[in-house]
Amino acid sequence: MSMTPVEDAITEALKPSTLEIYNDSAKHAHHKAMQGSVSRETHFRVSITSEAFKSKMQPARHRMVYALLKEELDRDGGIHALQLKTRTPDEEERQVAREKAEQGQPIAEIEQDRG
Repeated sequence: MSMTPVEDAITEALKPSTLEIYNDSAKHAHHKAMQGSVSRETHFRVSITSEAFKSKMQPARHRMVYALLKEELDRDGGIHALQLKTRTPDEEERQVAREKAEQGQPIAEIEQDRG
């Protein structure tokens, strides 16, 4: 069992290769809409890498996640805001390579036979 219902629902349905969940609720506790809320889990940033997103556009991917979290989104004191980053393993690999190139790091290492 995980720390959040968000993690449970996403892990079970999407079998992500990467799942990062950030609880940003404390950053938004002072907002007028949050006054009187007793929940400490209202604002999340979620990054998901899953094959389940293959050949789907971002809106369809986001609808998939919203459907998984519908109960949590609809519940009083539940999720108020959800920021999603959804990608496939291929997209993640390309992004990592791009970031390495921007930082001047080798994109791939090739071992040569010194024999």
